[in-house]
Amino acid sequence: MTKIDIYSGFLGAGKTTLIKKMISEGYKNQQLVLIENEFGEIGIDGGFLQDAGINITEMNSGCICCSLVGDFGKALEKVISEYHPDRVIIEPSGVGKLSDVIGAVKKVVGHDVELGYAVAVADANKVKVYMKNFGEFYNNQIETASTIILSRTQGIAEKKLDTALELIREHNSTATIVTTPWDELTGEQLIIAMEGHATLAKHMEELEHEHHHHHHEHGEHCCCGHDHDHEHHHHEHGEECSCGHDHDHEHHHHEHGEECTCGYHHDHEHHHHEHGEECTCGCHDHDHHHHHADEVFTSWGRETAKKYTAEQISTVLDELDSGEYGIVLRAKGIVAGADGKWIHFDFVPGESNVRFGAADVMGRICVIGSKLDEDAVAKLFGL
Repeated sequence: MTKIDIYSGFLGAGKTTLIKKMISEGYKNQQLVLIENEFGEIGIDGGFLQDAGINITEMNSGCICCSLVGDFGKALEKVISEYHPDRVIIEPSGVGKLSDVIGAVKKVVGHDVELGYAVAVADANKVKVYMKNFGEFYNNQIETASTIILSRTQGIAEKKLDTALELIREHNSTATIVTTPWDELTGEQLIIAMEGHATLAKHMEELEHEHHHHHHEHGEHCCCGHDHDHEHHHHEHGEECSCGHDHDHEHHHHEHGEECTCGYHHDHEHHHHEHGEECTCGCHDHDHHHHHADEVFTSWGRETAKKYTAEQISTVLDELDSGEYGIVLRAKGIVAGADGKWIHFDFVPGESNVRFGAADVMGRICVIGSKLDEDAVAKLFGL
């Protein structure tokens, strides 16, 4: 039996970092295939992306890495039939819709292949801004996931985390949400969360089972002082969980014409929506309002032998955050350093990381954004 797990997440959320943790800690003694379905021309993590289809390279921990462009379904069938893995881990493009990936996976599900975990990785600091600006893509991942794992929760302000959770719960009331920093959790703990065993409902079910195990008769008062009557504490079939969120229909089921909670204030003065005009915030995913990622996001990539200093790269990344080059959502690269070291860099809005690492066969730079000024980006990198 092959299980197919999907780790989605918007650009720069930390999907690759989480997958590496899961391979080393969570999927022990399993034969794995990792499929990276990238957006754009240049693949940084997965080796070369070839127009012919897929490129397979051996990795450690019994993992085979497969980067692909082209027919996703055929590639999936090929690696399953060729390697018969215990698990296939799919890392979709950051701007991919999780529902589309699940749809593609379900086409190959059969008697010996089944869908496993559908995970969304979300940067806790950027939930509000990404819902507001890229809701059509971002919210699809949040709404479709069975487990939502928040990244970058170390040191986050409690109020900001609460706001992020509130927004996520408005779009997904049932998913297991992980807020604890990853380095405090084991891969096994994350597996438990992904299997749905770490939810409040599950804990309450166990508590209730324990309650019955102690032979509390109907109407009897527990020694804790709480009145365990059916109305308050025994959730009937279909009744909402009492986790502290107000799960009533008025609050969470937006009726026709009700205000959207994507973070925009849809008032006429602010956004000049004329009578009957449709909001373009991206959160209204109507049947006639579907965009392909190519319509909204641009990927610019270059291979280069140019040498840089770490200071130059840091300056470039700061510039990308200025708004002068469009909305830059992700930049990533490995380039030769002027002093002989190789420079590895990552960028998401408001946060960049420049470090030294292993050499590569060729320098590569990839920038992804919306309304991206490609010529200006190329000039900024001196290319």
